[in-house]
Amino acid sequence: MAEAEINYLSVVFKSNQNPSSKVIKEETVYDEVKGQSKSSKQTSDPNDKKEEETVYDEVKQQHKTSEQSADTKVPAGFSQDSDKIDEETRRPHCQCLACCLGILCVILLSGIIAMMVHLKQTCDANELKQLKDNLTALLDVKVNLTNRNQQLSSENEELNRNYSNLQVQYENLTQAYSVLERNITNLTAQNQELESQRDNLTQQIRDMETKWKEDNVTRAQWSIDQYCPKDNNRRTCKACQQGWNNNQFSCYAVNNAERSDQKTWEEARENCTGKNSDLAVIVNEAQKKFTTDNSWKQAGISGYWIGLKVEDGRWKWVDGTNLTNDLWNEPPVNGRCATSLQSQGWRSVNCTDKNAWICGKKALSV
Repeated sequence: MAEAEINYLSVVFKSNQNPSSKVIKEETVYDEVKGQSKSSKQTSDPNDKKEEETVYDEVKQQHKTSEQSADTKVPAGFSQDSDKIDEETRRPHCQCLACCLGILCVILLSGIIAMMVHLKQTCDANELKQLKDNLTALLDVKVNLTNRNQQLSSENEELNRNYSNLQVQYENLTQAYSVLERNITNLTAQNQELESQRDNLTQQIRDMETKWKEDNVTRAQWSIDQYCPKDNNRRTCKACQQGWNNNQFSCYAVNNAERSDQKTWEEARENCTGKNSDLAVIVNEAQKKFTTDNSWKQAGISGYWIGLKVEDGRWKWVDGTNLTNDLWNEPPVNGRCATSLQSQGWRSVNCTDKNAWICGKKALSV
């Protein structure tokens, strides 16, 4: 519906009375009444146009009548009657004009209201559609933001867990670092102490090497004196030193200790070790017969320790070899050792018993 622009009719009636002539002159000023549409003349109503032209013609005719009466000189006595006639003539025209103007105003007002309603509905529909589109877009944004928020919340929780784990690891590493620092300090002190001990041991080793060289010279001299004693300024060398009996390639020392000096198997072995030997090892029947014949039965002596002991459920010699069954066949019992006695041969006794002992070592080749 098109908007209408209305120019209202302005009608002015002026009365000028000339005192000298007593002739009333009336001047009518009128304006044009025009109805115009902003959009186009095609949208205006034809009936409205005819009504506007009718009003205009009536006003124009009335103006002509007024001019004719104004130009006519009438006597003063007839002026009042003329005014009455003119007033009665103009009254219906004014009423008709006012009625037409009212109808025109109502039509225009109705058009304006209808146009405003249409525009309102159109604007409301467009706004509603726009609002729906905006609402849909906002809902999509909300969903995206909600998903993103959940994702960020999950990432935040993961980061918090990682942060807590890193804090625990940092505290553990800090504690471990403190422990390592203390250990380094302690190790540094220990290292210094060990270096000092090393220096002391090095000096002791040097002293022992010097003493060992001196002892070797002394021992060599002692060995020479033992194996090659002087007789009338002449040395005669033997396979065994003085106090040892030679048999084949071995030397044996029989220790006829009294009861108070007798020893356990371990103690007897230590005594032989101090003499640069070990408990006697028998490898054949000849050596067995020799040791048995030299194991004299004396008062207070019930046997002589030899280098035979039960280890891991087997009879073994002190050199690590196993006892052969052809020399002796006695059930091995842990904690038992062998003794030799002239009248009884070999016997299995408790290793903690105390007896005399026989030491043995290799003979010197001369």
